[in-house]
Amino acid sequence: MMDRIDIQKLRELPIEGVAERLGLGVKRHKCLCPFHDDHHASMSFKVSKNTWRCFVCGAGGGTIDLVMRYLNLGFREACRWLADEMGVVQIRPHLTMQTRPQLTMQTRPPLTPPTQGENLPLLSRRGQGWSDQPKPFDASRYERFFERPWLNEEARRFLFEERRIDPRVVRWCRLTSWKDKQGINWLQIPYYDRDGKLVGIQNRNLGKSSATDNLGGMPRFRFPTGSQCGIYNLPVLNMLCPGDQLFIAEGCSDCWSLLSAGHKAIAIPSATLLTKKDVEQLSILNSQFSINFHMYPDRDAPGERLFLQLKEVLPTLVHHQLPPDCKDFSDFYRSR
Repeated sequence: MMDRIDIQKLRELPIEGVAERLGLGVKRHKCLCPFHDDHHASMSFKVSKNTWRCFVCGAGGGTIDLVMRYLNLGFREACRWLADEMGVVQIRPHLTMQTRPQLTMQTRPPLTPPTQGENLPLLSRRGQGWSDQPKPFDASRYERFFERPWLNEEARRFLFEERRIDPRVVRWCRLTSWKDKQGINWLQIPYYDRDGKLVGIQNRNLGKSSATDNLGGMPRFRFPTGSQCGIYNLPVLNMLCPGDQLFIAEGCSDCWSLLSAGHKAIAIPSATLLTKKDVEQLSILNSQFSINFHMYPDRDAPGERLFLQLKEVLPTLVHHQLPPDCKDFSDFYRSR
């Protein structure tokens, strides 16, 4: 059962970040509306009010409304999905009158609202009751998929023909692919910590590759329960030497392009999902390594805001300007 503080925290999640987590391709505060046959990006996001609205079909609302309508869920189920996917809100277990402890004024614990970005327990079901312990990521279930990575035809087309990624980068990142029961191809992207331990997986829908393509109601990304998809490509830190350049990308695709261009690079998930944990990791890197940080921000407002956020953590971060006809480094890399 959720109280008003929990629900308010869900409503305060960045609306564009929630949309991206659902698989909507947000560019310049707009995207194709998934609720009608849209071809002109008629859904608009108002960051200042944290709302969305389609000016064609009239649909609109906040974060919970978007999840309810897009995934066809009820209010409670949508809140649980948000808490599970975004990992920033504590959902307290439901207590019936028979199981609710009787708290006196002396024993009642202080109510401390969770802070956005903290790794707080989520709601999970075990047996017949509720537990406030998060379900951990089961790395042993997935490790074998990356021992001998295999790319199907759709994955090879996406990586080598469309993205022009160097095959050596694909092997280094251990990218693999699979097809689900509905016949949809997925690119499976492993996330490792610096010691090479598998900590998370991002599954990317290859049904449509362009950021503006409609996926027919299917999400663009899927994450196994418990996946810790924070900073990407951390094993590259073991290859750094004093004075090296380390590039920070926005998303895996830009990271692959930077690696293919001969740079050492890591990536953060999204301009709208920079978490407290990611910031702390970057701060530690800055103190541990005598290296130079560089970045090609996306040519949009979120990209520039992200650079300014990172500049506070990495004072020596160097800004590289993309050409006017390139929206991100992947575009720039392909144009070369």
